[in-house]
Parts: sequence; C-alpha cells; structure tokens
Amino acid sequence: MADTLVFVPAWNEEANIGEVLARLREHLPDVDLLVVDDGSTDHTVAVAREHGADVHALGGNRGLRVGIAAGYRWALEHRYAYCGRVDADGQHPVEELERLLALVRAGECDVAIGSRFVSGDGYAPYRYRPTGPRRLGTALLRRAVGVVLRRPFADPTSGLWAVNEKALPLVAEEFASGAPEVEALIRVTDAGLRLEEVPVDMADRAGGESRLRGKKAVKLILTVAGVLLGAALVRSRRR
Repeated sequence: MADTLVFVPAWNEEANIGEVLARLREHLPDVDLLVVDDGSTDHTVAVAREHGADVHALGGNRGLRVGIAAGYRWALEHRYAYCGRVDADGQHPVEELERLLALVRAGECDVAIGSRFVSGDGYAPYRYRPTGPRRLGTALLRRAVGVVLRRPFADPTSGLWAVNEKALPLVAEEFASGAPEVEALIRVTDAGLRLEEVPVDMADRAGGESRLRGKKAVKLILTVAGVLLGAALVRSRRR
C-alpha cells in the first residue's frame, strides 16, 4: 500500500471525474486514489472504477461536509501517512496538489492549503478578482477568518488540501456545518499544528454545473459567518 491517499469528493461528476483521475495517476503514480461518492445518479461511480480508483459510496446524497470527513477518515483508518484532496470538477490542477504534498512530506508544515488569493514565486498578486457581491463577501469572510484564526488567511473555502498523519484525526471528525473547510481550519489552528497557505493557480470548472451558484453561494457565505461566530463564542467561554 502507498503511504499517501488522494481522495475526490464527487456528486454527479461523470463528465469530469475520469480526466481528474487520469491526471492524478499521471502526476502522482505512487498514491492511492479514492472517490467518495455522494449519492450520484449518473455514471460517476462506474467511471471512477474504470480509472482504477477505490470508491467509498455514502449511500445517498449526504452533502459535502460528510464526504470530506469520510475521505479523511478512510485515510486515517487505513493508516496513510499523508492525504490530499482535490475537487471532482477539474478546478484543482494536479501539479498544484503535488506541490502541497511535497511540502507536507518534507515536514515543512502539517497542513498545506492551496490559495487563489496569496502571491509569491511566480504567482502574481490579484490574479483572481471576485466580481460584484462576491468581492464584498470574500473581503468580509477573509477579515472574519483572520480574527478567529488570529492570523491572515486569504482563501478559507479552498478545497485543495494536503495533510499529514498529525492532522488526520482532526479533519476526519464529522463536520457540523456546510462550511467544512472553515471548520477544519479552526480545528487545525486550535490544535497548534503548522498551517501553510500556499499560492496556486486554479482552473475554470471543466464541465457540468456547480452546486455553489446564486442563492447557494450566498448561503455558503452566511454559513461560514455562522461557523466563525460559533468558534468565537466557544473560545470566549473557555477564558
């Protein structure tokens, strides 16, 4: 068995999952691949198996928060030393995950997260510019996350992660909200683990339709705000 698992949460991604898995296999031939299927009604599972991935079926549409925890829990229970996550829509270049895993494997951090909004070493500032209401929402969330984490963090909803075995027990626990990435950030920070936000490029969605559009995007912003408020209240009670 490999020492690294890369998992892909997926819901009705038959149009994209094959290419995502093929690129993972090309660039990371020594990792094990897992697709966490969230009750897909198309051919996502069949395509995943055709490309040699294990499939962990959730038995229904249980939501991203369940799928993310299930992927990390699989890595924890199967005793992987490292675990990476990419989305099934093709937005996360495998080359960028490769960089994140290299940082974690080298012991430079316990958790590496790919960010669209930080710059450095060939990644220009402001290369991604949210438009309209999303710009305001992103700015407010960034400021609020910084307060709760007690450090700047530019892309708190990024789904491009690499973690080591120290972080796995934290991120494998069930998430309570629709903002699992933000919950995971808080857990990792509160545990005192080394967290690195790494500049990356991300692609447009390869095909299909995103679940985070219009009212759902607004709901996500409100959900993240609720998670942050809850974390702040918990901390104030501990004092």
